[in-house]
Amino acid sequence: MGLPDMRLSGEQIARFHEDGFLIVDRLIAPEDAARAATRFEGLFEGEFETGLIPDDVNWGEGVNASRLNRQLSNAWKSDYTIASVALREEIGLWCAQLGGWPGARVHQHDLVWKLPGSLTVKMHQDCPYNLWVTPLEFVACWIALGDTSAEAGTIQYVRGSHRWDHFPAEGATFYGVEDYDVDMRAAAARAGVEPEVVPVEVPAGGGAFHSGWMWHGSDVGRDATRDRRALATHCCSSEARFASENLTSGMGAVFSRYKRFGDDRMDESFFPILWTEDGRRSPFLDDYMSQGSAHKAA
Repeated sequence: MGLPDMRLSGEQIARFHEDGFLIVDRLIAPEDAARAATRFEGLFEGEFETGLIPDDVNWGEGVNASRLNRQLSNAWKSDYTIASVALREEIGLWCAQLGGWPGARVHQHDLVWKLPGSLTVKMHQDCPYNLWVTPLEFVACWIALGDTSAEAGTIQYVRGSHRWDHFPAEGATFYGVEDYDVDMRAAAARAGVEPEVVPVEVPAGGGAFHSGWMWHGSDVGRDATRDRRALATHCCSSEARFASENLTSGMGAVFSRYKRFGDDRMDESFFPILWTEDGRRSPFLDDYMSQGSAHKAA
């Protein structure tokens, strides 16, 4: 079965299904969080030690570029240290438990860097931007690489919003939107509820899980002395496939490059399986991740 001592409790799983998220004070060791945080400067300057570039770079252009959230998608392909955290077996176990799946694979992984004074990230749900995957079910594992606070613009969840009616994707502009919660509030009004916004405030190495239908985003970083560095491994079922009819929607325009002709299966080189209940894991992962561990030893 694998990692029996790492399993989430029944109470934690029930809380996740009730709230749509689960906050945990410790997911990785603080020293591992600090080690991953040191990789950000180089990666965001285009230094990719494996020679592979991330799948997507969101930074923005124009007068507010320096105040926009910085994000790299699938930088685990580019950096061994990031991979040694992002691809851990226990992340797959946890996400599979919460999703009710026989196993979990990486759907997308993000590095997120919110500098002091950074602007908002629009409240959104993940699923409407990922119609290219079936079944349309995701669990994200978000890990703080430094202590987080509401003042520093930590990620925010809206309790119970995963149970509201599904809301279509609204545009592609996520960063620096003044009314960053306007879509969420419209969805709440349609559901007839007053939204309860919960900031994720945890120490380095802590974090949270959230449903793909959870409304989430972040406010302005008002603490002028602290940045926020985090990584998020978004998982889907180990049995997920490409939804071929939706490859041009949302992020499908980026990830459809990995679809094989005449085959809807998701290639494990790009969407690795982290854990399954029968003990399977993509064969290359442990050797690949060990190179990040070698950095730790050095």
